[in-house]
This record gives sequence, structure tokens and C-alpha cells, in this order.
Amino acid sequence: MTRITADISVSLDGFVTGPHPGPDNGLGTGGEALHTWAFSDDPDDRRILREATDRSGAVVLGRRLFDVVDGPGGWNDETGYGAGEVGKPAFVVVTSSPPESVRLTGLDWTFVTTGLPDAVDAARERAEAASSHSGKDLDVVLMGGGATIGSALAAGLVESLTLHLAPIVLGSGTPLFTAGAQLSLLQRSVTSTSTATHLTYDML
Repeated sequence: MTRITADISVSLDGFVTGPHPGPDNGLGTGGEALHTWAFSDDPDDRRILREATDRSGAVVLGRRLFDVVDGPGGWNDETGYGAGEVGKPAFVVVTSSPPESVRLTGLDWTFVTTGLPDAVDAARERAEAASSHSGKDLDVVLMGGGATIGSALAAGLVESLTLHLAPIVLGSGTPLFTAGAQLSLLQRSVTSTSTATHLTYDML
């Protein structure tokens, strides 16, 4: 069965980017350290990345994150979603206005202008189709940014949350959780490595 899962790296003080993020500085100042685990040689880090990308039937992201990954300094053959780990899933971007052009034409992009719930529904359809084709259950993965995942959590759209807790304090940046957010979670797994503590929760 296709599940809706959010998966994101976060600092000890709750930020998913460092300060001053932008198209030319996607993770903000110091934010690259959030993803050290994704390039680690630690067997557990590699397994977690492999398992996460292997179950991805479709991926949801917000427009600001799309502008970063599709920008000149964004994804390429060596860096990108699960680079070197898995085939390329469909990508669904929630936006008020689709871009005039796309640099990464080799990826399957869908742009949804009618809101996050509709984007998640479109991604579910893509993931279910991919599941039927592959013969295994594949999920919808919300990869970010922080505002997109935060909104999805607040709206009750997420069934599972995976946090890759990096051992850094950024001081400021893009918060994952906004003031007043209240969530009930059931801890499902914890894996600690030298680069991150990987936490997975089911939403209650």
C-alpha cells in the first residue's frame, strides 16, 4: 500500500536550512552539513539512503526547492535525489505558477497549481502506477522544503515522518516546525551513526 511519508534532514535546533537560503545558496550558510550523512561511507547511512530512495514512487517538493535543484548549481548526474541508488521517480511540484522552462528535462516533472493536497493526490496516483509496474509497494515522499513538509504535517497529509538529525546547531534558517505546531507521533525506529541520528515516526 502506498504511504505518504515526509523525509528531511534537520539540525539539532530544528532548522532544515542555514541562514540566508536562496537559489544560489539552497541550504543556506552552513546548511551543507545537514546532508553529510547522505555522502557518508557508513554502512548504516548508505542503507538508509538506499532503502528510502528504493521505496520512492513519487516525490513532492515545493517551488522554492524546485528552483534550487533545477537551477544552474542544482542537481546533476552525480548529485540529486538518490543519485546512484535508484531509478528516477516522478516529481510533483506544488506551485502557484509553473516555470517557463525546466533545465532537468530528463526527469518526470508535474506542476500542480491547486494546492498541496492536490499535489499529494497527484503524487499518490503516480506512486500507485509505479507500484503496479514494479510489483512492489512504493510511497509518496515529501522531500521539502521545510514549509512544504510543515504544511503537510499541519494538514494531516503525512502518515510517516523520517528525520535525519544532524549534529549541528545552525542558530537560524528555515524551521521545520512553526510556533504552535502540535503533533502526536509513535517512534518506529532509531539508527545512530557518526553523521546523524535517523528517526522514523508514524503519525497518530
